[in-house]
Amino acid sequence: MKTKKPEFLIEPFPVSRQLIVDANRLGSRKHTIYGLLEFDVTEARRRLAAHKAQTGEARSFTAFVAWCLAQAVAEIPEVHTLRDWRGRLVTFKDVDIAVVIEIELEGRRFPMSHILRSAQQRSFLELHDEIRAVQADAGKSASRQRWPRLRWFFRLPIWLRDRVYDYLYASPARVKRNTGTVGLTALGMFAEMGGWGIHRPTHNCSVVVGGIEAKPLARAGQVVVREVLNVTIGVNHDVVDGIPAARFANRFRELVEAGEL
Repeated sequence: MKTKKPEFLIEPFPVSRQLIVDANRLGSRKHTIYGLLEFDVTEARRRLAAHKAQTGEARSFTAFVAWCLAQAVAEIPEVHTLRDWRGRLVTFKDVDIAVVIEIELEGRRFPMSHILRSAQQRSFLELHDEIRAVQADAGKSASRQRWPRLRWFFRLPIWLRDRVYDYLYASPARVKRNTGTVGLTALGMFAEMGGWGIHRPTHNCSVVVGGIEAKPLARAGQVVVREVLNVTIGVNHDVVDGIPAARFANRFRELVEAGEL
């Protein structure tokens, strides 16, 4: 009896995937501290549901989180401070949030980073409209327009790409222009699940939003079931102290739980 050969599929490693590999390598250079938090989003979800019932329009929960994140960073700007090649600390007034949006690239679904510029000065609706526009047409994103050049860049050897990254990160202005100052990944956008996501962020301030679960919480002396969002906050401890990071996390939670849309 002949042994059946195993079936398998061989595909070339996508050039676009190399960006994730490089990002993980760069993220490993940072000494990141994490906070695993739970936010009560019952009120925010209720307001979003009420708006959809009245107008038929589903507003982006990710845009709401991005708006709250921008306000919190604007109030405690130390968390997105960058360091230049001379060792000086540079803190921008503008909060540029790099939010991960899923697009189709090279025949497969792929997460792409899109930067919401000056997010702290914009309304929730403006952020919502921009995210929806990029989801509808990824070609509108500046990040997507750079992909043809990045194809050639990823063909360079690792040591040479790392020299380019060193040049990029030596200037806070270049970092802000190319990657934003804050990272936001909303895993709940792609899958219905709970739990936290811990990664190697390239940003000095990074937020990973998980799924939403129904959990019992103590409210006004009673145990009630609320909608709870799992949030992972990461900050670069080389630049950010724990006290401002804690203040930022608390303010971020207050904004999200208030549900002010």
